[in-house]
Amino acid sequence: MTLTELQKLIAENKGEWERLEFKRTTGELQGGMETLCAFLNGTGGNVVFGVNTAGTIQGQDVSDNTFQDIANAIRKLEPPADVEQIRIGVGGSKEVVMLSVSQHPHPPCTFDGRAFKRVGNTTTRIPQEEYERRLLKRTRNQYPWEGEVAEGWTIDGLDAGEIERTLKAAVEAGRLDATVTTPLDALDRFHVRVDGRLLRAAVVLFGRDPMPDYPQCALRLARFKGTNKTEFIDQKQMHGQAFRLLDEAMTFIMRHIPVAGRIEPGKLERTDTPLYPPLALREALVNALCHRDYVIAGGAVNVAIFDDRLEVISSGLLPPGITVADLKRKHVSHPRNPLIAEVFYRRKLVEQWGRGTQKIVDWCVEAGQPEPEFEEGAGAMTVRFLPSGYHPPLRVSHDLTDRQRQILLILSDRQKWQVGDILRALKNRSGLRAVQVDLARLREYALVRSSGRGGNARWWLAEANSGIPSASPAHSQRTPSASERSEAREKQKDKEGN
Repeated sequence: MTLTELQKLIAENKGEWERLEFKRTTGELQGGMETLCAFLNGTGGNVVFGVNTAGTIQGQDVSDNTFQDIANAIRKLEPPADVEQIRIGVGGSKEVVMLSVSQHPHPPCTFDGRAFKRVGNTTTRIPQEEYERRLLKRTRNQYPWEGEVAEGWTIDGLDAGEIERTLKAAVEAGRLDATVTTPLDALDRFHVRVDGRLLRAAVVLFGRDPMPDYPQCALRLARFKGTNKTEFIDQKQMHGQAFRLLDEAMTFIMRHIPVAGRIEPGKLERTDTPLYPPLALREALVNALCHRDYVIAGGAVNVAIFDDRLEVISSGLLPPGITVADLKRKHVSHPRNPLIAEVFYRRKLVEQWGRGTQKIVDWCVEAGQPEPEFEEGAGAMTVRFLPSGYHPPLRVSHDLTDRQRQILLILSDRQKWQVGDILRALKNRSGLRAVQVDLARLREYALVRSSGRGGNARWWLAEANSGIPSASPAHSQRTPSASERSEAREKQKDKEGN
């Protein structure tokens, strides 16, 4: 563009309007980029730096740093946008810089995490409700899998009981009109049935048996021995509708994660605390089921439990515009499967879009646990939970029984226990003699120590083996850094490969 063409553009439009904005200098770059974002969300437009609000061309000094600042600002546009940068000499050393864009192919667009629109010659924030509506439309266009018709499926293939439970929960939560009373009405209001035809989202949410049409409706559960995948203690694989998979996953996890416990003074019952906060685990599973990539036919939600960590892994990477770093701070929600996510929301399994990962972090911190790790790679998203005070787990050359492991867990609070208290704290009923034999065997293994004799003897965990999860955060060991854990895992992989 030449100076003459710029003068003509200004004269024809008689000042700023819905596709043209003037800024005196790039010192107003922030406001200019907000307007550029609004143009991307509209029909396109131009932001001109070096022209005052009256339309007078003044120009400015332009350097390499000027365009470096502009480039950094353009990187804050999400999704990424094509921005044409035009320099126009206006006399002497002064220049005008014009940023020009067309309508974004996948609106809404945000700048620095916020969305804007143009109303006349004014740039304003897009209200949250409008933004969510635009985002839902974009997501449907980008990720059409869940919104496609489930060929060959009728309501007879759905779990009517699950539909009714979802309907009831949504009405009670105030997230669905109480006038909706039948499963068919509910499917229509959930937008998973269109013109009398079921969508794939309906099968994911309510299908009694999605196989063989939808093998991606899968859940894989495993409890490994130690810190690698060399040996299973327990494993389970299944296919089914999303709410059943959620329940099965939570049941498996709670059966296998350690429970720290101790006898409260003056009470005979033990106080149990799961190693990982159940609310955080459930939220991670809900996120995995809502946001995974169902296009991957061989994909699944995976839960892997190790001695030193628990991982929830879902097929597919993060949606465009979201980074791993965003997950621990306030961010705009980009649900990959908005239909599925909406039903989870109505059922009150999701409180607010975009807050799930932050809540996971909050619950872990409130429980005295390290912040979970979020990791993207190898076509999957991983949420990794780490126990408080963990250091490399107990290494022994002996096979321990379940009861012996329970005893070690009970003693992990670093208190000195009498046999009777240990007996009462055990999950399963056991005889006094059997517990005494186990304690003697653990002492032979140098895992526990004791003082005194008979019923008055006191037992405690040997100091070298105090890495078993403790019920008392005050006595926790130092938690290794993420880099230390990563290095340890890489060394273990190298060892397995050799």
